[in-house]
Amino acid sequence: MKLITPGHVPPLDPDFKPAVLANRHFTREAIESGKSTPLVLGFERVDGNITRFETVVFHKDHPRSGENFDYVERLVKSLIWLKGAWRVYVGGPAEIGEAIRKCYSALGSRSFDQQFLGELIYEKKFEVISCSPEAVPPENESQFTLGRHLDGCRIGFDLGASDIKVSSVIDGEPIFSQEIVWEPVKQTDPAYHRREIMNALKLAASKLPRVDAIGGSSAGIIINNRVQVASLFRGIPRDKFDQVKNVFIEVRSTFGVPLEVINDGEVTALAGSMSLEENGILGIALGSSEAGGFVNSQGNITDWLNELAFTPVDFNPQAPLEEWSGDRGVGASYFSQQCVFRLAPAAGIDIPSDLTNADKLKIAQEKLEAGHTGARKIWESIGTYLGYGIAHYADFYDLQHVLILGRVTSGSGGQIILDTANAILKDEFPAVAERVKIQLPDEKSRRVGQSIAAASLPVIA
Repeated sequence: MKLITPGHVPPLDPDFKPAVLANRHFTREAIESGKSTPLVLGFERVDGNITRFETVVFHKDHPRSGENFDYVERLVKSLIWLKGAWRVYVGGPAEIGEAIRKCYSALGSRSFDQQFLGELIYEKKFEVISCSPEAVPPENESQFTLGRHLDGCRIGFDLGASDIKVSSVIDGEPIFSQEIVWEPVKQTDPAYHRREIMNALKLAASKLPRVDAIGGSSAGIIINNRVQVASLFRGIPRDKFDQVKNVFIEVRSTFGVPLEVINDGEVTALAGSMSLEENGILGIALGSSEAGGFVNSQGNITDWLNELAFTPVDFNPQAPLEEWSGDRGVGASYFSQQCVFRLAPAAGIDIPSDLTNADKLKIAQEKLEAGHTGARKIWESIGTYLGYGIAHYADFYDLQHVLILGRVTSGSGGQIILDTANAILKDEFPAVAERVKIQLPDEKSRRVGQSIAAASLPVIA
């Protein structure tokens, strides 16, 4: 598969090869070859919900048909994490379907994905079905209302890998917000997580005359207020995971009030929708990892995963290796504080390894605010990644707005990211730039907006 050098090269990453350019080049050349064949992908989740994606590949008799697998594998990888799936239909040439099946098997190169999606998220055996395009089931999507309840005395919280953001809210107005540093990923004792979360909530409760409801967001997959899997808790041994799986249920029991906790990406999108009073929003939180959430044009959410952290954005074969998934070029390595740390040496910034991630990021941001040229190049590089990344996401989402939040966007860095991304969209993707507006919330909302939006999740009976 031919990789395309971008028109705008990240200042600190000259080998960046955007996924969107490679994908669009591949499909264009397949069509122009006169020997393309249709490919229909189907992604089945729960309750028969299915997302379809239609594209083309080279006909098996074309000399470039050997490129088909690279294109389809990266496309499947993107869509299983954007939309979610425990069953994937590959409607097209049998050799492609068989290759994808082997790749996404227990012994294949994408064994992490099949095990994570199958066993941990959907609690089913992950499978790939090779079939004709006509045999892929019809699309079937669901949507649900989300939050926007502002009455009463509420606590909102957001759990990230470097801090807990917590807010006390009365009738939609925040009266107290605080960021509490913690390091959950390194912890192997479930009691640490339960204690830190409870202490943060008790602090917020102390600022309120009473607590009527609690809403929260957390990195990871949260279903019915139970943690299915989360990077925050990956230090917990599997035989002790049940002790954190129900931590939010314990919170609800302790406080005796309605509680709702969902993925932090969804709350990012909700925060954007509430702030802008608009819909069709993709929220992207650039924090310890990359979190994503989507509010559709009706103002609702779907059952899609929106796990942008595991979605490929760079097809460079030597792209950074994401430590958890074992894959290269995925969003977590480009839209997060990990990206800042990765680029810091090339920027001439030495960050001590014995600091917390929050303090490491603070060093780089202080350099930026002091006018350090290398530090600026870090945020310009992230903005370049984001420009091409948004064009890539726009191929899968019906976007009107993209809202970027998270600790990495604090200070002047957020505006640098925004300006750089906008310049790329206007130059290389004018159709996307015409319909999609990238926005930053104000500084206060940027840092604690998610915990405030999270407070609006529960309904007070």
